Amino acid sequence: MARRFYKMTGSGNDFVLLDGREHRLAEWPAERIVAACDRRNGVGADGLVLLSPAAEGHVRFDFYNADGSRAAMCGNAALCSTRLAARLGLAPAAGMTLETDAGPVPTRCDAAGEEAEIRFASLAVPVPVPGIAPVAGERAIVLGTVGVPHLVVLVDDVSSVDVAGRGRALRFHPALGAAGANANFISPPASTDAPWLIRTYERGVEGETLACGTGTVAAALFVAASGRGGLPLRFRSWGGFPLTVSGRLEGDRADDVWLRGQGRLVFSGDLAD
Repeated sequence: MARRFYKMTGSGNDFVLLDGREHRLAEWPAERIVAACDRRNGVGADGLVLLSPAAEGHVRFDFYNADGSRAAMCGNAALCSTRLAARLGLAPAAGMTLETDAGPVPTRCDAAGEEAEIRFASLAVPVPVPGIAPVAGERAIVLGTVGVPHLVVLVDDVSSVDVAGRGRALRFHPALGAAGANANFISPPASTDAPWLIRTYERGVEGETLACGTGTVAAALFVAASGRGGLPLRFRSWGGFPLTVSGRLEGDRADDVWLRGQGRLVFSGDLAD
């Protein structure tokens, strides 16, 4: 029996999304998720999301990386999920709550278009990690948690970074413990009206992805807290699309943080059992 899936992209960070009214979580063991995300023999994606009806205006968000591992949160997947949940009638576009493993995440989107917004009520500003020091070409390294842990590495030029090599070394750095963290490399804009640039090595994918929503939030909080820019801040993902982070700094925390970015439906189809 074939059942519907939706392929979506958030600034180049792509996902397989499933309607929980047609699919059950128990039907998706790790090996099936890996097969669906495979770029040669499956749909191809950085992760898979199951969206299920919850309370009125709430949608359960179950997220898995391409390697089948479960993750608490993914910003671009949440942007995509907001648009799809509205499209499928699971919740109203003007305002809904995604129930994630990292807690409830309020989201919203316009009825038309391809963008959505997600809100983080309060986040700690990223801080340095004892035992992790910058190498040549790196100006600072900090760690923040936006649903999942993110290293933010300030460099002069992200285009010259060995994301596969340096990103993997940081992702598995012993100072981070067994879980590790994503590694986000950022460089300042070329002019005052240009966006910051960001590239990400993503755990669970174990390679570079074209965008990372929660990593962009962590990066924006570091930039703002270090006095290098003020919120709202614009970033350009390595996929070439814009992401915007707004919010309010209050000492070592940021409140009412919003991430705005793409959540585009690429195509839908049927998955054969």
